[in-house]
Amino acid sequence: MKALIIEDDPKILEVLDFGLKDAGFEVDLASDGNLAWKKIRAEIFNIIILDVMLPGIDGLTLLSQLRAEKIQTPVLILSAKKTMEDRVTGLQLGGDDYLVKPFALAELIARVHALVRRSLGTIANEEKKISYADLTMDLEKREVFRAGKKISLQVKEFTLLDYFIRNPGKVITKSLILEKVWGYDFDPQTNVVDVLVCRLRNKVDKDFNDKIIQTHRGVGYVLKKD
Repeated sequence: MKALIIEDDPKILEVLDFGLKDAGFEVDLASDGNLAWKKIRAEIFNIIILDVMLPGIDGLTLLSQLRAEKIQTPVLILSAKKTMEDRVTGLQLGGDDYLVKPFALAELIARVHALVRRSLGTIANEEKKISYADLTMDLEKREVFRAGKKISLQVKEFTLLDYFIRNPGKVITKSLILEKVWGYDFDPQTNVVDVLVCRLRNKVDKDFNDKIIQTHRGVGYVLKKD
């Protein structure tokens, strides 16, 4: 497993470098956004740990560029910014998890392992493929097809679609989506869920006549055929 740590604080960089190597990762380092972007474009990583406040390209801009380029590598945002608004912004831009400084190294390592397992599709004691209508998810290969057309999804989009397919016809509230997809228990009035569902719809429904992700206004969303 290969990790890229993007952090401009030398002490934190040293701690993360040691911790991830001790956890079995091959580690690459970048102390500014410009160098990080070059490394991301040149190599494949299993996980990226991303500081927000960086010289050169800042962390959130880097994250936006990464997702715009369809790079699906899981990103753990590491930041001193701790308000709900900061967390929501990071998640909306495509972050997969958000950890506030100061942090416990053991927790960070645990979160990194969880993100990597999810992205690699480690499946235990469950079916390898699930489907609804003409939509199929290969959980082992982390691939999605609709009517035979391959659809590229980011980690959170894949997780949400997985949850929808396992609960067809059931209205899923925003609170449940926040809990199941992010594991966070914050105000469901935030639009982070709406943004994620919109992104998923644009990929799963946009080019097809049958729209299967439906909105129940004031309640949530449901996977069902028109």
